[in-house]
Amino acid sequence: MTESKRRFEFAFAPAYRRIAWALRVNPETARVEVGDDLFDARFGPWRVRTPLTNITGVDVTGPYAFWKTAGPARLAVTDRGLTFATNGDRGVLVLFETPVRGLDPLGIFRHPELTVTVADVDGLADLLRARALPGGGR
Repeated sequence: MTESKRRFEFAFAPAYRRIAWALRVNPETARVEVGDDLFDARFGPWRVRTPLTNITGVDVTGPYAFWKTAGPARLAVTDRGLTFATNGDRGVLVLFETPVRGLDPLGIFRHPELTVTVADVDGLADLLRARALPGGGR
């Protein structure tokens, strides 16, 4: 059986682009893919990969402060959430039942949520709700 995979590109705002490129985050290394069973987000050297069954919630959020989101993958010290941001406008917040690896290669830090600032925010949110959440969920 062939897996139907959808790819979502990040939306790079000019103010974020220079910082991102210095960190090897660019259109070739930053993307989100959603398959029939798997969520896979890459942001330069950082990656979050988890089964869709691990997703418990999806929400559209934003706007975000530049100083809180520009640069490398960001760890929120208050809740251990992870952010892959290339603009400050809008993003998709994905909640996980079992916290996921993402910031460090050893998986010492586990993240209960991930925010991604893809170009098609509504498309990603709708697809995740349809594929990961019973009844289309939040």
